[in-house]
Formats: sequence, C-alpha cells, structure tokens
Amino acid sequence: MNVNIKPKVACIFNYASHYNYPLYSLMDKELPVDFYFGDVVKGNIKKFDVTLLAGFKKELHTIFIGHLNYLAGGIGLIFKYDKFIITGEPYCISSWLILIISRLTGKKIYLWTHGWYGREIKIKRLLKYFYFSLGTKILLYGNYARNLMIAEGFNPSKLNVIYNSLAYDDQLVVRQKLKPSEIYQQHFKNSNKVLFFIGRLIKEKKLSILLEAVSELKKKGINCNVVFIGEGEDTFSLKQLADTLGIREQVWFYGACYDEDEIGQLIFNADLCVTPGAIGLTAIHSLTYGTPVITHNDFKYHGPEFEAIQDGSTGGFFMKDDLNDLSNTIDVWIQKTTKNRDSIREKCYEIIDKHYNPHFQVKLLNELLFA
Repeated sequence: MNVNIKPKVACIFNYASHYNYPLYSLMDKELPVDFYFGDVVKGNIKKFDVTLLAGFKKELHTIFIGHLNYLAGGIGLIFKYDKFIITGEPYCISSWLILIISRLTGKKIYLWTHGWYGREIKIKRLLKYFYFSLGTKILLYGNYARNLMIAEGFNPSKLNVIYNSLAYDDQLVVRQKLKPSEIYQQHFKNSNKVLFFIGRLIKEKKLSILLEAVSELKKKGINCNVVFIGEGEDTFSLKQLADTLGIREQVWFYGACYDEDEIGQLIFNADLCVTPGAIGLTAIHSLTYGTPVITHNDFKYHGPEFEAIQDGSTGGFFMKDDLNDLSNTIDVWIQKTTKNRDSIREKCYEIIDKHYNPHFQVKLLNELLFA
C-alpha cells in the first residue's frame, strides 16, 4: 500500500522530549502521522523544537492537578482520527477519557508505555490493569514489562516490545570513525583498565560504591581508573571520598560533555561502564559505542533499557548495594575485556543495531498500524 493513501494517525504525547527527536523525525518522514504535544516539560527533561516536524499540528495546554495532568484539547481529537498513539501512563486524565471514548466509537488506541515495573502495590496494579485493558495494543520498552503483564493476565498478542533509542543515525556516523586512542593513558599516565559513568552525579546513582569498589580492588593489586562524565550535586562529596580512599589519582572528573564525537571517544576507549544505581538510556549510550555495562540486579528499579545488558555478553549484574559483589563483578569483566575486547565490542553493537534504534521502532509501528 502506498504510504500516501494510508489514513493519518494522531500521536498525542505528554511532552516533546529532546532525546525522542530522532525517532519522531523518522516517524515524520516514513509514516502518515500528525503530532500533538503537551506544552510543559517538567524536571530536567530538555524539549526539542516541535516545528521541525512536518506533521506537527499543535501543542496542547497541560493542566496539572496534583500528580495528575490533563492535555486540554486532546479529547476533541478522537473525532478527527481513527487511530491514535498516546503516552500510555495512567496519570494523564485526558488519556483515560480518550481510551473510554475510543471503546464506544471503535477507534484504535496504541498505548506507548513502560507498562509494569514489578513494584506496584495492589491498588496500583488494579488501576493499571483496567487502564491498559482499554487500549487496542500496548507498545512496551522491554520484555521484562511484557512478561510481568502476561503474568497479570494480559493477552500476549496485545503486548508489543518497541524498545527505546537515542540519536542512532548520528551516533552510528561517530562510531564508524572511532579508533583506539591514548586519551586515558595520557591523562592517567598508566595503562590501567578504565571504568566510566556518564550522567548526572547525584546520590541516587550510588556512585560512592563505585569508588569504594575501586579502592577494594586496589587493595587486591587490581588497579583501574574511573572517569565521571557529567556534573551534579554529588561531585564535591565524590572528590572528597576519592581523597579519603587514597585513589584520587585514579579518578578523572571529566565534567559535562555534550559533543557526541568527544563522548564517543571517551566511551569507545573505556573498558566498562559502571552504574551502581538505577540505569536507563546510559546503557544504550555505552553499548552503542561498544562498551559493556555493569549495574545492579534488582530490575524493578531500573529503566527498561537494562535489558540490553545481556549477562556475560554485553555486561553483567551485581547484587544491589553489595560492595564485594560489585568489586568481584568488575574484576570478572576486567579479565573478560582483557581477553575478548573486540568480540565484546561487536556484541554490544549487535544488540543496538538489532533492536535499540529508530529504524526498528518505525518498522514495528508500520507493521502494527498498517498491516
């Protein structure tokens, strides 16, 4: 079927998150979609210029009611389209109303959502079950949530894993230019293995346990360096801890970096990404440039992107908050990367190229919406 004669699909998203622009841009080019976004972005989320999308129609005024929100004008769209992709989180009142009206009018609603986390209390599970039951299809970021929802009684055929992505095409260009360099040897004046973290340096990321693990490894005669790419409220205390542990010369507080060529070099030339706290898109960023990832094993507290870490292949997991287990896991992976760095790099590339990119996502959307 020619794309030009496919019926338009309305995408109603709570906000225009900057990291989603590459995906929305590809949807804009390859699918017959119109975009509607809430006009308020909360927290530290950066917003992209919505007018860059040819299919952009309107920003909907976001009204906040406690922890809930309502997109003014969203409900009226139900009478203009037959198919909708909406942000599938039950804290949006207008999404509830769209879902209910769609059941009465025969419209098809595709809920794009995290789905289940695995830490929901009973009342929240009941609320979510009713909410997701109203949708035609559920677009999930990972198989972990899909399996939890199947256990809750959802029909597997209704649950579709769409994964997540970053600026894959731009990052692929960077990746193809990358070569081993001596950026770390020049800075640290040694050839020790390099661990890195990229993101905001905040207490929730539990970066202190990483420094403690490096200190424990040093006592065993295993020396490695740490690079923090980012800034945050925990920077000063982490510097103090590095001094106290006697490993300050092994830690590079690189600071915030927004140049993708520079980031690519830093990740590509490191040996391991270590995130002791919750992980999300950091895993995708690291694997995109071929570096395996270590994080904790309590999956219900992670973002869905943790699934890209295939234990023993593209990274590993340690027992949450367990210093000794983190140290041991780092040691195991130091040995792995010493022996098989190139093959591990290829496995990291493979998982991203297969699933965690906008091309996979748009292909799946096309199949679901227009097959």
